[in-house]
Amino acid sequence: MADYDVAIIGGGIHGVGIAQAAAAAGYSVLCLEENAWGGATSSRSSKLIHGGLRYLQTGQLGLVRRCLNERDRLLELASELVKLRSFYIPVYDGGRYSAAQIRWALRAYYLLSGLRETGLYSELPETRWADIKGLKTEGLQHIFRYYDGQTDDQALTCAVGRSAQALGAILCCPARFDAATRSHSGYELIFYEAEIKKRASCRVLVNATGPWVNQVLSQIETPTAGWRPLTIDLVQGTHLVYPAGLSEQCLYVEAPSDGRAVFILPWQDKTLVGTTEKVYQGNPGEVEPLREEVQYLQQTLDTYLPEHQLRPEGRFCGLRVLPRSDRAAFFRSRDTQFLFDDPKHPTLAILYGGKLTDYRATAAQLMKQLSRTLGKRTPVADTAHLRLLAANRAA
Repeated sequence: MADYDVAIIGGGIHGVGIAQAAAAAGYSVLCLEENAWGGATSSRSSKLIHGGLRYLQTGQLGLVRRCLNERDRLLELASELVKLRSFYIPVYDGGRYSAAQIRWALRAYYLLSGLRETGLYSELPETRWADIKGLKTEGLQHIFRYYDGQTDDQALTCAVGRSAQALGAILCCPARFDAATRSHSGYELIFYEAEIKKRASCRVLVNATGPWVNQVLSQIETPTAGWRPLTIDLVQGTHLVYPAGLSEQCLYVEAPSDGRAVFILPWQDKTLVGTTEKVYQGNPGEVEPLREEVQYLQQTLDTYLPEHQLRPEGRFCGLRVLPRSDRAAFFRSRDTQFLFDDPKHPTLAILYGGKLTDYRATAAQLMKQLSRTLGKRTPVADTAHLRLLAANRAA
């Protein structure tokens, strides 16, 4: 008999989200994280809980609708960690997108939100343009306002992890995964906790290691006939951190060099500017912001807030997992992709990609598939209704 129903490698938002969903469904769960909960990609995002307004351009309507539903759910369930913010889109003469196109996108965003209040949008009257401190007014034609959520991504990850533990999941960190071999009942794992070699068995193994996904997969015994990992690109996104007071509002602007969306956000008494999209090749643990990315973001900031004299006091870089393609990163799907050893009765599940906002929906989708192997249990909770508390409020 296996020690656990489900074992998960990776303690980012998706790893702990799956641990929470599995434990809520009544399964025994082990989750391993080598360094820190949410310590990699899940702490290096734009800190947004959002539908993804820009993904309307690439027709990813299902993803946007799902993320908007999850955004509103998290605004309720994690009200201490996820806050609704006003976002402003300035439209300039000669810009890539016209006011009519922005209105269409915001109308679609509202419709996809289910016509909820959080999906409302408006146009800021010219008499209030001065409310956007320091914003360039030359050529300014319109300013639109809409709403999305903001969070501390690592704090949210830790809150989901605590919820999983409260439901009975065993979370181990630091715990370095070493190898997994197939057995008659699932998988046998070897890992090191505090440099002590340990073994555990599970009926289903989940690889949720983000940028390390295929590297970790090479340490797992997999089927050999007609089975191969997905080919992926790692795409780095850099953010710059500026002192407080640079921007008091959340701005959604076009990068002057290529028209990509860039956010200028107040965050934790600082100002966050990002992000970029550049294919990365190398060790995921060694990714660093590039000079050209810093210049790109600095140029964007200088264009829209021209009177400021500040330079970044910090920077960080995260990695997205996207399907390999000759197309630019912007045009690739942002949906989570699953790979199973056996789609009908999986004992191994691998996650590729995924969004911070829809971690819960992703975990629920995965558990529906894994229940084919695990069988039904009596649920002990429903993640759609579980409150998530900040650390100082956790039991």
